[in-house]
Amino acid sequence: MRVVVPFAAEQPKTRLDDFFTPAERREFSRAMLDNVLAAIRESGHEPELLTTAPIERDVPTIVDERPLTTAVNAILETDSPVAIVMADLPLATPAALAWLFDAPEDVVLAPGRGGGTNALVARHPDFRVDYHGTSYLDHREGARRVGASVGIVDSFRLGTDIDERADLAEVLVHGEGAARAWLDRVGVRLVRSDGRVGVERTGNG
Repeated sequence: MRVVVPFAAEQPKTRLDDFFTPAERREFSRAMLDNVLAAIRESGHEPELLTTAPIERDVPTIVDERPLTTAVNAILETDSPVAIVMADLPLATPAALAWLFDAPEDVVLAPGRGGGTNALVARHPDFRVDYHGTSYLDHREGARRVGASVGIVDSFRLGTDIDERADLAEVLVHGEGAARAWLDRVGVRLVRSDGRVGVERTGNG
């Protein structure tokens, strides 16, 4: 099974621009990517990178500047089965990925918060993705239309994508590896206020 990781190389994680500089957003995105690539390898698969621009990583790489949906569907048209694992899942573990990869259904979905699809496996030759809006619901319906069986992987590790400042707390609490190390290095730390947990920058970065 091919395991493909889409990556926005040029302007990643724009919703973090109130907390990180553009250069820092690129560095953090690459650290999260490294977490995901390592977890895939440890699960027994070799990842491939689907990126909007060339970056230096020791993995087979496809450069495709088209929108995510179009680029992923081009891969689904040429091969099966294929797993698609997003690059902003720094909590992903080999065990969580094995749960996804080993599920027997024609289409296996790992939903994210807010109705997105953080990872999937497509074994049905007619299944196609649509990453606009509530893609999890769209993918369930799309699988139904082509007569594909559907499995759901309800995983905290795969369901936690990092988009906004508040999400960084999850990396500090639960994360290991490159993304956690990068946050430590630039001085991002947990803060607790009124029973809630958030993050702040220290002067170390």
